Amino acid sequence: MNIFRYRDALHTYLGVVTDKGELYRLPESNLMDLVAAARHNGSTTAAYVQSILQQATPISSTIDELQLLTPVDAPEVWAAGVTYQRSREARNYEATEGKLDSLTFYDKVYDADRPELFMKSTAQRTVGPNEEVCLRTDSKWQVPEAEIGLVLDESGAIIGYTIGNDMSCRDIEGENPLYLPQAKIWRRSCAIGPFVRLAETIDDPYSLSMACRVYRDGQLVVEEQANSKQLKRTFDELVSYLKKDNVLFAGTVLLTGTCLVPPNDFTLQSGDRIEIEIEGLGTLVNVAVYEHELAAEALR
Repeated sequence: MNIFRYRDALHTYLGVVTDKGELYRLPESNLMDLVAAARHNGSTTAAYVQSILQQATPISSTIDELQLLTPVDAPEVWAAGVTYQRSREARNYEATEGKLDSLTFYDKVYDADRPELFMKSTAQRTVGPNEEVCLRTDSKWQVPEAEIGLVLDESGAIIGYTIGNDMSCRDIEGENPLYLPQAKIWRRSCAIGPFVRLAETIDDPYSLSMACRVYRDGQLVVEEQANSKQLKRTFDELVSYLKKDNVLFAGTVLLTGTCLVPPNDFTLQSGDRIEIEIEGLGTLVNVAVYEHELAAEALR
């Protein structure tokens, strides 16, 4: 059961895609109001939605005909790093310029009790499906990072799962770990969507197939595949550190790290189409551009 948000010329709506592929409009306009309504009725969110669908009329449009938004208006997006062996290898390659002959702080955090957690984005910097993500002008080595995102309430309970694209500048991060915020945070550097899969409708979130594909001029130039079973830490473990002595806002998203890293000789170019597909969560599609190109397009 996947929840999505969409809009027309006047309003923003909340919808659901059933396992049969049927689309319905829900009475609430955002995910956290839906969760609150379910709790008020003493039921899970999935059970509450099912009760609505018994009397609802399907949406006549297809999902491709709707103007989709981020499925949750996340006030903050946080991210975990070095949670997969592949990420550990990639970060070490950046930090040592390919000379992997000694332990680094990435090795240490991979094996430590405390995970790496950092602020990734805010609602104003986060884009949804079919929107453009931006490239930095001061980086020559930029990649998408495909990740499972946890949608949390204010207590840290996992409401559902979404897809996240943690855009990253490998050269900036590799030059100096203190440059991490600049390597991770800028305008339109994060995308989430297209859906939130309600947590109670996934049997095992640690067995989801994942893929990341990049198309350039219509040609496939990157294709990486993995599975969430490769994750070294549990979701609950990551959330427990995020909420420790911290304030969580309803709808916060925690990206859980990537195991899909493009080859070391690859960097994104303007116009590249990024597709991130995760089993049961859909496919998040964005095109990478520079900010000045967006501004020029807006003036036309």
